[in-house]
Amino acid sequence: MPAALKPAAEVAPRPKAKPPIRLLFIEDSENDVILLLHRFRDAGYAPTYRQVMSEAEMREALSDEHWDLILCDHNLPGFSAQAALRLLQDLALDLPFIIVSGVMQEDEAIAAMRAGAHDYLSKNKLDRLIPAIERELREAGNRREKRQAEQTLRQSEARLRALTDNIPGVVFQMSYTPEGMLGFQYLSEAAAMLFGTPADELIGGTAGWMNWLLAEDVPGFIEAAQVSSDNLSTLNWEGRIQLASGELKWINLRSSPRLSEAGAVVWEGVMWNITHSKRVEADLRESRSQLAALSNHLQRIKEEERERIARDVHDVLGGTLVAMKFEMSLLEAKLEANPAQSRERARNVGRMVDDAIATVGRVTRELRPGILKDFGLAAAIESQGEDFAQRTGIACNILCTDHDLNPDYDTSLALFRVFQEALTNVSKHARATAVDVRLMQEGDEVVLEISDNGCGLAPADLRKPRSFGLRGIRERLTSLGGRLDLSPTIPQGTRLTLRAPLLPATADEHPNPHRSQHP
Repeated sequence: MPAALKPAAEVAPRPKAKPPIRLLFIEDSENDVILLLHRFRDAGYAPTYRQVMSEAEMREALSDEHWDLILCDHNLPGFSAQAALRLLQDLALDLPFIIVSGVMQEDEAIAAMRAGAHDYLSKNKLDRLIPAIERELREAGNRREKRQAEQTLRQSEARLRALTDNIPGVVFQMSYTPEGMLGFQYLSEAAAMLFGTPADELIGGTAGWMNWLLAEDVPGFIEAAQVSSDNLSTLNWEGRIQLASGELKWINLRSSPRLSEAGAVVWEGVMWNITHSKRVEADLRESRSQLAALSNHLQRIKEEERERIARDVHDVLGGTLVAMKFEMSLLEAKLEANPAQSRERARNVGRMVDDAIATVGRVTRELRPGILKDFGLAAAIESQGEDFAQRTGIACNILCTDHDLNPDYDTSLALFRVFQEALTNVSKHARATAVDVRLMQEGDEVVLEISDNGCGLAPADLRKPRSFGLRGIRERLTSLGGRLDLSPTIPQGTRLTLRAPLLPATADEHPNPHRSQHP
């Protein structure tokens, strides 16, 4: 019968392999180092180590390599755990530091723990070695992760601060205060430019900034914030603030709400200074209003001009022609009976014909100044001045220093129309008895100067919303790249100086040199 089989001897399970570990021993006994290494190997570690016995060796080891753990004897000849801890702190290194000593008094152990040691063990009782080391390694890892997280947070805050401080708008965080108002928890540095007050003085839950809101804008802001809070929708609001300095500013506040951990609504967004754009918008509306008014005025002037021309043609020219027909009928009846009376009738007809011709010429010149294209700007101004003097009785003295001055047709036409407008204003408003006109060239500009001895212009006259005459003159000159200058004359009156770039006339715009200088 075969012998009974003996059970195989149980084999102790091998410990689970642990990650590599680097140990720095501050120890003068090599046997104690070997004993400690044996404990690590039994626990599944594959340690890499170095043994030092002095401060110089420890400093060199710490500068040369990275270590996971320091195991230190309490007292070595010429070196101690207290000195090793001071060196570690001087180098600002956070390494688990465990004292492993044969004999150590309790008061010494307490002093070492207060100096920065993480634990102390007796060489005669090493059962706690591996658990104590693993605990301190975990704590060191937690401290390292915390430091990295804090460094990452500081870097993120620095990047956020750099970003927000370079945004033209004010980056803010805002929430309700206990009083039910809205105050800032955060403001970027741009707040100093917007509010004229450092950001730090506006942070901290105070809602004092809302006192700057204009009273008529406050209800709209509170209502917009309430709707945003109830629906967690974007808050987009525009309103005005009046600072302590008295300056009035427009702001646009745009932010997104969220719920904090405490359940309170917090808004985060950007506030912009839109004062300039609001002013531009207001100026644009005013400009559009003025343009609309000017357009209506020009249309009215156009209709008035048509009415005047129609009246001239109907009343003057039509009446003259009717009278001519009547005189011709009488002439025909008296031709043989009374030759003397017939001759007088014939002379009357001749005078009527002259009046009709003059009326046709004047109306034609005002409608289309053909003399301007045929004879040039100087001749057209002289002719218009003569007509003005005859019609109004106001003396018109014209001096053209250079009859060869020949601007392009658009410039000539604009200056001529402005001249007509200026004379019309003189006859209507100036109460003048004389007008002096000068046409000349200054550098690359053609200059037309019109002076009267009338009542002059007050500053308030220039700001009248319906001063279409001067506004029309400015617009016409601006379109040419020119300008209008207004100044008083001595002892009284007004001087208008019109300047426009002198562009040479094209070949088909040159006046006809073969015609006489008067129409």
